[in-house]
Amino acid sequence: MTITIDRSSPVPYYEQLLGILREHIVEGKYPQGEKLPSELELSRDYGLARATVRQTLLKLENEGYARKVARRGVFATLPPAPSGWIVQDTEGFLESQMQHGRTGIETHVISSGFVVPAEHVTQALGLPAHEQVYFIERSRTLDQEPALYSVNWFPAEIGTLIAKDRAVLDGTGSVNAALRREGLNIAGAKRVIHALPATEVVAKHLRVSIGFPVLRICSQSWDSSHGVFDYFETWVRTDTVPLEVNVTAAA
Repeated sequence: MTITIDRSSPVPYYEQLLGILREHIVEGKYPQGEKLPSELELSRDYGLARATVRQTLLKLENEGYARKVARRGVFATLPPAPSGWIVQDTEGFLESQMQHGRTGIETHVISSGFVVPAEHVTQALGLPAHEQVYFIERSRTLDQEPALYSVNWFPAEIGTLIAKDRAVLDGTGSVNAALRREGLNIAGAKRVIHALPATEVVAKHLRVSIGFPVLRICSQSWDSSHGVFDYFETWVRTDTVPLEVNVTAAA
């Protein structure tokens, strides 16, 4: 069955055509390496203005489903398989990406120190209200694209260990690795994910507009003897870092 443009739909015509072409490429109607119909042909076949078709082909290329070759045309491709953050594992973002073989990770430490945090933070750490904790605020890019913005909080005695780790503070080291060196191994974690609009602070660090949809991960990590020793809130741009969940069938 030929898929056509729905003239009564509120979805823009270029987005409809994008979905059609993307589906044809994924399903193999246009195999990888095959030349796609020309701008003129698509305009005629779908009854669209050439400017609309041009916008579609540009977005298709930006998403990795097409490759433009000068004086030859546009050819079908498939984007590389996503290598995201496996959120049900105990590893943090850095370890997860390194396991995927990703090397273009840069961490910027925005601020750190001892503070009296909001009450929900002390509750998450199992501490009395108004107790001082250590925090570290960071942003990360992946292949120079904004990926996430996060704040970790630790009980003061754990924070003292982090505060002495130069690699963590200059953005080259992993918090989890630093804690393991001190004998703190994660026995388990609870992670809760919400879709939220970006606040002014989050938008600034993820380089998006205020209100842009992002995912926030709230996580508590504990070990067998110290209880909860790390609570973090991370805001993720999933157009840069997809979140992965692996599911296995029960035995």
